Amino acid sequence: MSDTLKIAIIPSTTRPGRFADKPMAWIRDMMDARPDMQAEIVDLRDHPLPFFDETAPLSAKPAENAAALEWDAKLKGYDGFVVVLAEYNHSLPAVLKNALDYGFEGWKHKPVGAVAYGGSGGSRALEHLRLVAINLRMVPVGGAVHIGGGDFMAAAKGGELPAHLEPSARGLLDEVAWWAAASRDKRRTAVRAQAPAAE
Repeated sequence: MSDTLKIAIIPSTTRPGRFADKPMAWIRDMMDARPDMQAEIVDLRDHPLPFFDETAPLSAKPAENAAALEWDAKLKGYDGFVVVLAEYNHSLPAVLKNALDYGFEGWKHKPVGAVAYGGSGGSRALEHLRLVAINLRMVPVGGAVHIGGGDFMAAAKGGELPAHLEPSARGLLDEVAWWAAASRDKRRTAVRAQAPAAE
């Protein structure tokens, strides 16, 4: 069994011309340089979900929609998540909130961090993400990258992300790795405890 952590990078928006592709490639390069992580982009464009229309919350009853079941099964294959987070009107993009709502079991007991961006560095959207994550039984990590102000404007116009953001990114990834390893070990222990004893 590999000890390499499988971490999904999820862009929070699907709109044409999104800024997310630049920080997504940037954080993936940093993750690829680490021996403890295997990064994979999980693009919401590739997982079109209906707006949530289940008959009950997924904490009470499994989803019935086939696309939602496929989405949750995909999430179960990861040890943690890094969201590349846009701020829309002081909060999360709707497509991300919908994906969060549709993935209850796949998120559970796993860390989530963010590379957030916007005029205020995505800070208000990140606070909302953390609140939602707690209710999904996730572990929102304390570290984050905030791309805001002049950094955001320059990068949005074609410039590179500045080097001074790299320490924040390393701190974020250290936090995600620590919690991903700890929570994965705990989940493995729980699975072994539930396994029937050999006769």
